Amino acid sequence: MTPLLVFLNSAFITVALQLAGFAHGYAFRTEFFYDIIGGFNYLVLTVFSVLVSDGWVADGRKVAATLIFVASRGWLLSFLAWRAHERGGDSRFDAVKDKFGKFLVFWIVQGMWVLLISSPVLFINASPASASPASTRDAALLTGFLLGVAFEVVADVQKARWVKQGRQGGFCTAGLWQFSRHPNYFGEMLQWWCVWLLAFSCSSGVTDVLWWATSASPLFTMHILLNVPATGVTHANGKNLKRYYDKFPETYAEYRASTSILLPMVGYRHVPMILKRTMLLDLERYEYRPQADVTSSTSSTRGGKAE
Repeated sequence: MTPLLVFLNSAFITVALQLAGFAHGYAFRTEFFYDIIGGFNYLVLTVFSVLVSDGWVADGRKVAATLIFVASRGWLLSFLAWRAHERGGDSRFDAVKDKFGKFLVFWIVQGMWVLLISSPVLFINASPASASPASTRDAALLTGFLLGVAFEVVADVQKARWVKQGRQGGFCTAGLWQFSRHPNYFGEMLQWWCVWLLAFSCSSGVTDVLWWATSASPLFTMHILLNVPATGVTHANGKNLKRYYDKFPETYAEYRASTSILLPMVGYRHVPMILKRTMLLDLERYEYRPQADVTSSTSSTRGGKAE
């Protein structure tokens, strides 16, 4: 089966699964199976791509990429399901479970997320079997892929343990969080850039349009984690830093000044601001601005009185 047909069939499978999940969720007004369907969708696409793959068992690149991918998605969906259970549900759905259109959007977005994130691995498995062993470059990218998964898992576990222990210190500085303010997001981004570059080894070269299309995987990940207000770095910063600056103004300001926003590193305070704002993605819009927050609150109050 050609790579294009693998993608088209994967899209059909994804639409069917997400619509089935939506139909059940809307009928019973529940988001219980949302993350489960997402994880199952990843698994089904992976199994499908392996079954139609040419010489999958004999191709070390395909086997390694697939196994790391399954570990990555298995962890993420397990963690999200556990977190929703710990919190007694997923508050994102409280106001939309009974609204057909808005609830459907969540399932559509999840389907896009699954398909786009999976695309480099689908591309790798759909490529012709390779008789040559993995190159040094392939090995380095597979290592980077695995490290990205490890960063995400370790950071999530360290943060969850810190929360369980009573949020000592007010903000998390345990383990990897000493060196990055968002090590889990760094790990997530690292994964998909590595696997996309790995997929180049299975392409026909820089003119391969389908390989370029799979760059949607790391780009979509970065967009969601860096730009979408409801999640990721944007959600964790800006006005949502108020609780830290109110309770721990000096210690949190010190932590922020000396800790990279994504890339785990030491000596961050000595990095020139121009590099922080560009290469290291510590963007100005992530800063907390008390005056703007006060202005916003005042405007909201005035608006409420006017009504």
